[in-house]
Amino acid sequence: MRKRNLAIVAIVGTCAMMMTACANRSISSTKQVLNWSENAELSTQDPSLTTDSTSFQAEVNTQEGLYRLDKKQKPKLALAKSEKTTNGGKTYTFDLRKNAKWSNGEPITADDFVYSLRRTLTPSTKSSMAFYLYQIKNAQEINSGKRKPITLGVKALGKHRLQIQLIRPVSYFKRLLAFPLFFPQNQRYEEKVGKKYGTAAKYNVFSGPFKMVGWTGNNRKFSLVKNKNYWDAKNVKLNRVNETISESATTSYNLYQSGQLDETYLSGQEVAANKNSKQFYQRPVSALQRLDFNMKKLRVFNNIHMRKAISLAINRQDLASVLKDGSKPAQGFVPSGMGKNPKTGEQFYREAYVKSGVESNLAQAKKELQTAYQQTGTKSLNVTLSTSDTDSGKQIGEFLQSNLERLPGVKISISTLPYTTLIKRQQSGNFDITVQTWKAILSDPINFLDVFESTSSYDNSGWKNTQYNKLLTQSEDKYGNQPVKRWANLVAAEKILMKQQATVPLVQLANPQLLKSKVKDVTFNPVGIPYDFKNVYLAN
Repeated sequence: MRKRNLAIVAIVGTCAMMMTACANRSISSTKQVLNWSENAELSTQDPSLTTDSTSFQAEVNTQEGLYRLDKKQKPKLALAKSEKTTNGGKTYTFDLRKNAKWSNGEPITADDFVYSLRRTLTPSTKSSMAFYLYQIKNAQEINSGKRKPITLGVKALGKHRLQIQLIRPVSYFKRLLAFPLFFPQNQRYEEKVGKKYGTAAKYNVFSGPFKMVGWTGNNRKFSLVKNKNYWDAKNVKLNRVNETISESATTSYNLYQSGQLDETYLSGQEVAANKNSKQFYQRPVSALQRLDFNMKKLRVFNNIHMRKAISLAINRQDLASVLKDGSKPAQGFVPSGMGKNPKTGEQFYREAYVKSGVESNLAQAKKELQTAYQQTGTKSLNVTLSTSDTDSGKQIGEFLQSNLERLPGVKISISTLPYTTLIKRQQSGNFDITVQTWKAILSDPINFLDVFESTSSYDNSGWKNTQYNKLLTQSEDKYGNQPVKRWANLVAAEKILMKQQATVPLVQLANPQLLKSKVKDVTFNPVGIPYDFKNVYLAN
């Protein structure tokens, strides 16, 4: 019997080897060129300055950090070959891969990580996402100009050994390290090209599976080419990813239908026509679109009744029906998929739900507006709504205009802008009201709530609340290792945000997609950067 079992094992092993060989031949015999679509332009390829999803999407494929997310979105060692945590979870020591190189052949060292994180936090860099680094010792003080960058709790203990010291244990820190903001940067190269760094493909050097070619800074076609100097190049199957940018889902869909693209995002019209196709994927994401007020520019929005009137006038269910792309009416600022109560298992968005913050009630909206008019000494509201020039952006703008102009004396003009221009306007505070999109990089409510903390560079509205700030500070600094108390603080903070109507949640987004069946091993990340092409390949 034992011999028979051995024979069976031998046969199974032989079959497995044959299947692997056949699969490898299938891959090698197929032209490994993927044609992909994006719906917005790249804004930059400088990791310290990136804020938009399209740019992050390119960076996660052309650059790499200490960790990379696997198919289950778990952090796995990447440029680091080993890691040791000490000091009660506050000190991380990494040994880097000695065979890791930049695309120009230079070695990737611990100094590249030290330089990158210091550069991001240096005030003159003006990184709007620097607050993600505040977990690191002295990071916040450096970013506010109170300490020198050299005091940052990140040290090179040798050419290939890196140490990071945190101010407190952070349960999700390894996942943060897989995000481009924490990737290394080549100091010698960055200083060589100066202000041009990251403004075009030729002004960058790459540490990841692919190199970018053909991006001039504002063109709509570029490519990601396999990086032969990447430490794990042998496991990268694609030779090239050709990227096409089109704000119009209809244009992208037509290119897909004609065989010029292997993938396309979809608008509501295309979703309806393809939802039964085997190539259709409904890609729900932990991302929210919201309407923000500029309270710094227009004092009338400092009136809570005005903000409530605007929110109550919007029918979110109707908006989702207009979009027809799988987007759902927002139930709060923090969307679903952002964590569960550590004691009861209840989802955050359900526990923190404030009905008045997301309901539609036109009669009540008119009452709130009249109160706002009386308290502010005004009789009308004439503002410009800034939104993106994508298909969905235009749909949302027109819908909000029609809903809000049902209110007495309210006039809404629409300004549709290229996505990169819209981001710049929002960051500089150059808007009246605007549609903002926020997507989490980790599944924790804090990743949404800290947007409206007073110290956040993303709070462009001007809303501030002392109790809200206190709850968030306590949740991280005092209750970091007490999940039940931390959770209660975060729930309380969300309720303040919604009761004050500091922002107007609209819809939780979906990312519907058509994908050719020949494209294999595509994994979708609903939280963070959606697509990593490292393991993707094309089959016959």
